Amino acid sequence: MASVRYIVSDVDVAVGFYRDNLDFKVDMHNEGKFAAMTREDLTLFLSAPGAGSGGQAGGDPAPGGWNRFMIVTNDLDALAKRLRDAAATFRGDVSEGGAGKALLLEDPSGNAIELFEFKNRK
Repeated sequence: MASVRYIVSDVDVAVGFYRDNLDFKVDMHNEGKFAAMTREDLTLFLSAPGAGSGGQAGGDPAPGGWNRFMIVTNDLDALAKRLRDAAATFRGDVSEGGAGKALLLEDPSGNAIELFEFKNRK
């Protein structure tokens, strides 16, 4: 199992975003400060800046940046449409390369999530 920690501006808004849009399950939620969520083999820890050890480690953490985790989907276009209908924010358009196509989604704090669809393998 992999774990990722994101610093978010509003933990409660981020919990709703990941739960309602990306099918994460809420395992723990300390309102305004921290949440632990799971999706398949990924545990996502959400921390408010300055809250607990994760929100303080390494200086002055802030949301955003280009590091990201990836969610693999079988239908990127359908997922992107559902997210657009929910007023989600994206970084650019769908990009296509050798292995498949990708789209960068932003959570409400500006943290990136890569949505990826592999090319059909024959």
